[in-house]
Amino acid sequence: MPGKANSAFMKPLAVSADLEAVVGKGPLPRSEVVKKLWAYIKKNNLQDPKNKRNINADEKLKKVFGGKGVVNMFEMTKLVSKHLS
Repeated sequence: MPGKANSAFMKPLAVSADLEAVVGKGPLPRSEVVKKLWAYIKKNNLQDPKNKRNINADEKLKKVFGGKGVVNMFEMTKLVSKHLS
């Protein structure tokens, strides 16, 4: 049932304090968190110009990314999930 998975994706989730510093106050649906995360990354020019799949974390994102300085897009999604409940 594709409709079911989609509603889970749209369900507002609690946002950790570290993630809140980047995307704002929750609860937010996962799709909105990802959208706001990308807006933050673009605004602060954190996408690696040579390898667009890599995100160069600033201090706020390092907290979300478990202290990592560079993560790729796929890893980012997994790390961000830990901050949603």
